[in-house]
Amino acid sequence: MKRSSHVIDPEALRSAAGEAVGALKVLANEDRLLLLCQLSQGEMCVSDLEQTLNIRQPTLSQQLGVLRNEGVVHTRREGKSIFYSVADASMLEILALLYRLYCPKDE
Repeated sequence: MKRSSHVIDPEALRSAAGEAVGALKVLANEDRLLLLCQLSQGEMCVSDLEQTLNIRQPTLSQQLGVLRNEGVVHTRREGKSIFYSVADASMLEILALLYRLYCPKDE
């Protein structure tokens, strides 16, 4: 296993650990991970998320509520529709890394 050339500062790590754990807890649910991956591609309304991801409405509402409460997504109302988008740029970087590591590559 290749060792990183970065030197880890234990104090910097300690002060950031809580924030990192919070982000990982948000991602540690399959439905939330799917929602965030889909939203990383752009803003979507609830009905489109439900149809695209095949997540039932009660589960979808519950998980979107968690993402809202954690400040991970923005909401925008247009008429009767509520649109969601990713609010946290660092979350987009984490999602991109997870995609590169775990999603199949076209070869």
